[in-house]
Amino acid sequence: MWRWMHRSPEMDPAFFSSASELLQSTSRQIILTTGFVYAAWHFIATLTWPHTVGSNVWLITPVVVAACAFAYWATTKNLLAAQAIWQLGLAGAITTAIYLFQRPELCYFFALLPLMAVLTVGWPAGMAVELLLAALMGWISHNPSMPPITLNLGLGVIASSAFTGLLGWSATRTLLTVTEWSLFGYEQARQKMDEAREQRLELAQMKEDLIQANQELARLSERLKALHQVAEEARQAKEMFVANVSHELRTPLNMIIGFSEMMTQSPQIYSAGLPPALLADIAAIQRNSQHLAKLVNDVLDLSQVDAQRMTLNKEWISIAEIIQEGASTVRAFFESKHLYLEIRCSPELPDVFCDSTRIRQVIINLLSNAGRFTEQGGVLIKAWCEQEKVVVSVTDTGLGIAPEDQVHLFEPFQQLESSLRRQHDGSGLGLSISKRFVEMHGGKMWLQSPVPEVGGIGTTFYFSLPLQTPLGMTAAGGEDARRWFNPYEAYDARTRRSKAPAPTFVPRFVILESGNALGQLFQRFTNEVEAVSVPDIEEALQVLGQSPAQALVVNAPSIDALPKEVLASLPYEVPTLLCWVPGEDEVSRRLGVVCYLIKPVTRQMLLTALENLGTKVTYVLLVDDNPEVLQLFARMLSSTRQRYRILQATSGVQALNLLRARKPDVMLLDMVMPGMDGLEVLRQKSQDPAICDIPAIIVSSQDPGNGAMVSDTLSVVCSGGFPIADLLTCIQTVSGILSPSAKVAHPTPPENPGG
Repeated sequence: MWRWMHRSPEMDPAFFSSASELLQSTSRQIILTTGFVYAAWHFIATLTWPHTVGSNVWLITPVVVAACAFAYWATTKNLLAAQAIWQLGLAGAITTAIYLFQRPELCYFFALLPLMAVLTVGWPAGMAVELLLAALMGWISHNPSMPPITLNLGLGVIASSAFTGLLGWSATRTLLTVTEWSLFGYEQARQKMDEAREQRLELAQMKEDLIQANQELARLSERLKALHQVAEEARQAKEMFVANVSHELRTPLNMIIGFSEMMTQSPQIYSAGLPPALLADIAAIQRNSQHLAKLVNDVLDLSQVDAQRMTLNKEWISIAEIIQEGASTVRAFFESKHLYLEIRCSPELPDVFCDSTRIRQVIINLLSNAGRFTEQGGVLIKAWCEQEKVVVSVTDTGLGIAPEDQVHLFEPFQQLESSLRRQHDGSGLGLSISKRFVEMHGGKMWLQSPVPEVGGIGTTFYFSLPLQTPLGMTAAGGEDARRWFNPYEAYDARTRRSKAPAPTFVPRFVILESGNALGQLFQRFTNEVEAVSVPDIEEALQVLGQSPAQALVVNAPSIDALPKEVLASLPYEVPTLLCWVPGEDEVSRRLGVVCYLIKPVTRQMLLTALENLGTKVTYVLLVDDNPEVLQLFARMLSSTRQRYRILQATSGVQALNLLRARKPDVMLLDMVMPGMDGLEVLRQKSQDPAICDIPAIIVSSQDPGNGAMVSDTLSVVCSGGFPIADLLTCIQTVSGILSPSAKVAHPTPPENPGG
């Protein structure tokens, strides 16, 4: 076992320690047993033969005692050294006994030494002891002081020692083999146990991670449900808002387009002739109004489809006729651009059960888009049958569409680039509406386009319509269809409501601010509340003293805006809420401009902004990428008695060059421009010492009040302090209002179109 352990360096240290202790214990037991046997013989010899043996025994005893003592002590240090000490001590004691007693037959005690060496250390130690005994027997036989040892005696001792060693090896071989197998099995079991322990630990960690992930997933699921409901309600509100606004815009657009057409097409009906400049302005009004009318119609169609309020008037009709009608509508446009328009319809095309008006609109939209984005060549439209459906394709020879743009092409208001939109016009709604119309018929729309970067040209749009025979016509609305036969049959009687008006409580807020930014937000986004705006704290205290209010709302960046003595003089139990909503003056200060005008800008607004500069203005630089906007503002400035000298720039780079070259008195700047936008113009202007002092006025369609410049903090102050119950209730109420679940239960109402 000792030999096996020392040839297995990867053995478990704990098991190696246990096996070492076992061998040490076994060696100590053999040493103690040998010592006790010798002590018993010593006691018997001294009592039985005191004169012949007893005196000599006392000479041998010290050797035996010393050997046993040192060997016993060495077992805890080094087992091999302990066995060597013990073997040498016993060999010395036997040799001493042979010398003292002159009895050569005592040599047979040497035969026990190889047996003990094999049992405690192993067969190599037994062979070593056997060789040492042979040498020792040779020395004794040639030593004159020792009793004569015959050849037979010497050979007998050597043979006896070899026999005892073989007996020990035979006895321990099976035990050693079993032990090796046991140790090998133990090593494998230990490795498996370590692997099982690691796997169990990993399983526990994975279980803990899974529990945490499930908890996080549950929280995210709840948040997703809340956000989904908020988004769905916002989408429905948006659709209703868009539909209502689109309808309301049609009447004024009709008036604008009608009168502008009369002025441009029949100017002779007016008493005096209209000057060419006025006719050019009216033509610009007409073109933009017609574009706006088309956009309103597209938005209205899209909103009706999303709100599921559009109905289809289906009938059996030839798809080839619809294609011919759609092609005839846009053929003049193709001829004006010198593009061909080819139609290839399969002669076996059956009739399709569809709404001919909507499908014709789909074909016109696809052909119009193909014609706008094709400069050379033309468009091919084909129709054929394929697996119980009719497939129509529109292929152009224009530029291809990149794969990253194809995924967004059917989304509303999506176009490839803003520059293409300005070059080819369009609202970005045609493909989205067409796709919705096709899907309402149970079909689908898709496209294929090669990659432009590798030389691919042309784009093909496909849409399919099913050919299945429609099921029996069922009246929509269920039981409400009975109204067509008897309008009173489905009527449910209701109890009469009380004619007395129900008392209502209107919360009253006093708003303290220097401008009117927060007051406008109250008027715009809150209903059934009374908001009283005051410019200073004295008037606020006066208003609060006249009539109670639910709260005093202060629009200030920090609580330091209100002195402590003012807070102490507030009426009892009137909380003070502090938030920071910057107005247009703050936006202008951040941008480094004089003022911020939001389109549509009237003539009076523009002239007032110039007058408020406080200096004489002669040269005015107009910066806008839309030539018609430049024409409108130039016409406004030219209509005054002040002789303004007007400079025009259609890009940010051109504006900076004119600022450095002409040094105008003021710059009217648009924020949204291709290439260098208004923010970049202001940044480069502020870095140039030669032009940084030229005042700038922003004229943009972007409303800064609709951005993210709102309060990020909310402070609450209450005179007299907060009771514990009120404090906890306030915390729970505010946190509940800001939580997603509260936003779902009480969604923010859509903005009133008339507000």
